[in-house]
Amino acid sequence: MTLTKNQILYIEGVIKTSLRNKFLNYKPESSNMPFYYRLLGKDRMALYSFIHSLTSAFGTSIFEPVAVALAKLRFKDAQKSVIAGTQISDEAHKVIQTIMDDLITGRKEPNKTEEIELIRDVCQKGKMITVKPTKVDVLVISHDDSMFLFDIKTVKPNRGNFKEFKRTLLEWVATVLAQNPEAKINTCIAIPYNPYEPKPYERWTMKGLVDLDFELKVADEFWDFLGGEGCYNELLNCFERAGIE
Repeated sequence: MTLTKNQILYIEGVIKTSLRNKFLNYKPESSNMPFYYRLLGKDRMALYSFIHSLTSAFGTSIFEPVAVALAKLRFKDAQKSVIAGTQISDEAHKVIQTIMDDLITGRKEPNKTEEIELIRDVCQKGKMITVKPTKVDVLVISHDDSMFLFDIKTVKPNRGNFKEFKRTLLEWVATVLAQNPEAKINTCIAIPYNPYEPKPYERWTMKGLVDLDFELKVADEFWDFLGGEGCYNELLNCFERAGIE
C-alpha cells in the first residue's frame, strides 16, 4: 500500500470537505421543471440536478484539491488554479505558432523536449506581449525545483480540442521561461480516469499533436505520479469510503 493510514485519512478528509463545500454552495439552475417533476418526482430530480452539477464541476471541486493534497505528501510544493505568467516574448509567440503549424500539417512529429528548448532560446527576445493564458489546474514543484503544470480534463476531448490544449501547454512554457529562462519546466494534460476501461485509452485522437510520452497522463499514470505507485487504486477506495459516509 502506497499511502499510510494517516495519509489515507487526510485524503478522505479532503474529498469529504470538497463534497460538503459543494453541498453548501450548490444552487439549482432551475427551480421549476413541471414535466420532470410529474414524471420522476421532485426528490429524484433534486438528486439528479445535484449529481449533474457535481460531475460537471468535478475537476475544480474534487480532482484539483485531491491532486494537490496527494502531491504535497511527496513533492516540495503543490498548488491549484495558478497563473503560469502574464507575458510572452513576441519571438516565443512566433515559435509557438510555427510549432502548431508544423504539427497540424504533419510536417513534424511532436517532441516536447525539443519544443521547450526552441521556446527557451527566444523566451526573452523581442517585445514582451501581455497575455492571459488558461489557468494551471495543478502546479507541482519537485525537490530539485522541476515544475510540472497540469491541465486536468474530465471529458473525452476530440482532436479539435487537443489543438487548443497543445497551444495552452506551449504558452505555459513560454510564460514561465519569460520569467526564468533556466526553469525546469514540464507541461502536461491529465485525464483522471480512463472512460474506455477496460480497453486502453484511445490515444490516437491526439497522435500527431501531443507528445504521448511527455504531455499526457491518464488515470493511474497521473495519480501514481502524484502519490506513488499504487496510489490510483488506493484513491478509488478513498472515494468509495467517503461516498458511503
